[in-house]
Amino acid sequence: MSTLDTTRAELALVVLYLNKAEARDKICRAIQYGSKFLSNGEPGTAQNVDKSTSLARKVFRLFKFVNDLHALISPTPQGTPLPLVLLGKSKNALLSTFLFLDQIVWLGRTGIYKNKERAELIGRISLFCWMGSSVCTTLVEVGELGRLSASMKKLEKDLKNTDKYQNEQYRAKLKKSNERTLALIKASVDIVVAVGLLQLAPKKVTPRVTGAFGFVSSLISCYQLLPSPPKSKSA
Repeated sequence: MSTLDTTRAELALVVLYLNKAEARDKICRAIQYGSKFLSNGEPGTAQNVDKSTSLARKVFRLFKFVNDLHALISPTPQGTPLPLVLLGKSKNALLSTFLFLDQIVWLGRTGIYKNKERAELIGRISLFCWMGSSVCTTLVEVGELGRLSASMKKLEKDLKNTDKYQNEQYRAKLKKSNERTLALIKASVDIVVAVGLLQLAPKKVTPRVTGAFGFVSSLISCYQLLPSPPKSKSA
C-alpha cells in the first residue's frame, strides 16, 4: 500500500470511531474527569468544564437505558452458571435504572424539572445504581475469567506437544481473557469513581482522586471502542 492509501485507511478508522455516539461520550467523559482532577473541587475554569461536560454527556445517554433493558430480557448463553446469570441480569437492571434516572437528573439540571431537592435525591439513587452495576460487573468478570482460565488450562494439556499460540482456539480464548481482564480493571476503577461522586469517603476519595480514576476509566473505555484494523490482503 502507498503512503496515501495507508493514510486514507487510518483516517477511515478515525471517522468510523468518531461516528459512534458511545465513543464521543467516552471522549467527553475523559475531558470531564480530567477537568475534575485539575480543579480538585475548587471553583474555576476546570470545574466549569467539568460541570458543562457532565451535563452535555447526559444528552448522549438519552434513551440509552433501553440497551440494558433489552439485555435484561434477552436469553443468556447456554452453560452459564446460575450465579453469573443472576449477577449479569442484576448488572443490566441496575445500569438500566441508572440511565433512566439520569434522564430525570438532566431534566432537573436544565430547569425543565423544577423540584431541585427531588432531582438531587434521584441523582444520588442513580449513582448508587451505577456503583451496584459496577460491583456486579466486577464479580461477573472474575467468574468468567475463572471459567476461561480453566478451559485454557484444559486446552493447553491437549496442545502439550504443539505451539499453543499457533492454535486459533487458544488465541481466541487468550484474546477474550485479555478483554475481560481490562473490563475487570475498568469496573473496579468505576467503583472508586462512584464512591467519590457519592462522597462516601470524602477524606480518602477526594475530587482529585475521583478525577484521576475517572480519567483512567474513560481511557480504557475509549480503547475498548477502538475499531479493529482491516486485515492486510496477502499479495
